Amino acid sequence: MTIPKDGVAENTHPLNLIEGNGPPPATSRIPLYEVYMRMAEELAKRSTCARLQVGTVVTDATMENVLAIGYNGNAKNLPNRCDSSVPGNCGCIHSEVNALVKAPGAVKDKVVFVTNSPCVMCAKLMMNSGVTHLFYRNKYRDPSGIELLASVGVIPVHYDRWKDEWR
Repeated sequence: MTIPKDGVAENTHPLNLIEGNGPPPATSRIPLYEVYMRMAEELAKRSTCARLQVGTVVTDATMENVLAIGYNGNAKNLPNRCDSSVPGNCGCIHSEVNALVKAPGAVKDKVVFVTNSPCVMCAKLMMNSGVTHLFYRNKYRDPSGIELLASVGVIPVHYDRWKDEWR
């Protein structure tokens, strides 16, 4: 039987699983998954979107290398504000897009950490970019992106277990 080191049952990332029975081992230091999630939260603070600030960190499969970072906002060389105040038409580029366009395409099995679960279009981009695991802190109002990822074998993990620890 395998148990998750970080105590998050959904987190089936290979580096998080250990063989054994019983409860997960006590965690004496912040899990690396939480470190990257907090990095995404800090990146979200740079967002210029008026409605929702989102941050993304993309790592390799071993989580030893950060491949790219992103946050949502307008395109390069345009004003740092939304194009419109109409919900859904603000014109901001999504955080996941900003990160994945910078991540090396040749790297397989990417792991993504994002502050809010993705929309369907960002989910499709993740599928085409070789993402195997998606960790997200908050659920977006439309679960379609998460459902799509799960349907093709990308593992979505609602990662909020350690949100208030190590502060």
